[in-house]
Amino acid sequence: MKHLRTIALALGVIALAGPAGRAADIIEQILVKVNGEIITKTDLEQRQINAVRQRPELQGTRGNEEALAKLLSEITPSVIVDAVDELLLLQRGKELGYAMGDEQFKSIIENIKKENKIETEEQFQEALKGEGMTMLDLRRQLEKQMLVSRVQQTEVMGKISVADEEVKAYYDANKEKFSSTPSVTLREILITVPTQDGSTNVAVDEEMRAKATEVHKRLTGGEPFPRMAADVSDSSSKANGGLLGEIPWTDISPELQKELDAIKPGGFTRVLRTQRGYQILKVEGRTDGTLKSLEESREQVSEAVYESKRRGEFQKYLARLRTQAIIEWKNDEIKKAYDLGLKAQEETAAKAAAQPGF
Repeated sequence: MKHLRTIALALGVIALAGPAGRAADIIEQILVKVNGEIITKTDLEQRQINAVRQRPELQGTRGNEEALAKLLSEITPSVIVDAVDELLLLQRGKELGYAMGDEQFKSIIENIKKENKIETEEQFQEALKGEGMTMLDLRRQLEKQMLVSRVQQTEVMGKISVADEEVKAYYDANKEKFSSTPSVTLREILITVPTQDGSTNVAVDEEMRAKATEVHKRLTGGEPFPRMAADVSDSSSKANGGLLGEIPWTDISPELQKELDAIKPGGFTRVLRTQRGYQILKVEGRTDGTLKSLEESREQVSEAVYESKRRGEFQKYLARLRTQAIIEWKNDEIKKAYDLGLKAQEETAAKAAAQPGF
């Protein structure tokens, strides 16, 4: 509760910036009217609090009002844009005659109870109380979600189609997304060379090299690599027979890639000198980078194209709703934040549209 009061204090700085001396006299400030319906200071504050709770940066703002105010100034543009857009979508949903009936609401509640293993009405009411909600609050929230979803489905998603030409264009421009990464599965035997004060004793180094050479000789003679690793390796991987697992080819140094290129699965390297000591690597297997065909990737590609088009068309739809709406701003600072939010949204949309294949 103490932290929420700190948030509320900072919110007052963000939301009520305006002529000095007036904020204290206002009980409930109207920030904007959208087609006659209002968004208030309280509405915005609740949205800001919800947004802050979802940001990991919050962990570093406890007790630091300056940092919290900075965070709020960053999130407010997108929060106020979302608030206006939601109101426009709700208004459109009501124009289209959408509403949540009692039976639909009851069905949703039953599903919520089932999914959360809530068996009694008392348990459900207790859960609502724990979320700081009433049944009326829940119904309003669910109805908002339903209206927004129905509008998107009817006015945007239901009008989108994906042509074969678009699928092929996206596939051709983004083939790397449908390719598997080359990798190699390795085992190791490591003979460490002890150091003292960062220096290596030449005699000790020679002794460890001789030991590794003897191990290599025994492997060449047919002794199982996993058993040898378990018996003589100084690496923690000895517990798994020296298994290092599957390693992406790009994670391996160019020098070692050259060494491994000449070795078929089942073979092993010569004795290699590393920073840790002397190492022998066995190639257990390889996975070549393979490209899925268009037909193999068609469903995945179609979904990617559809989602990109949905985002783009939805933003165009929202822009039309804003153009057709009567939006009256009652707070200059919030209007500035709104304009910043719209600009950021447009920049994001432009970047997405510039992606290959679109």
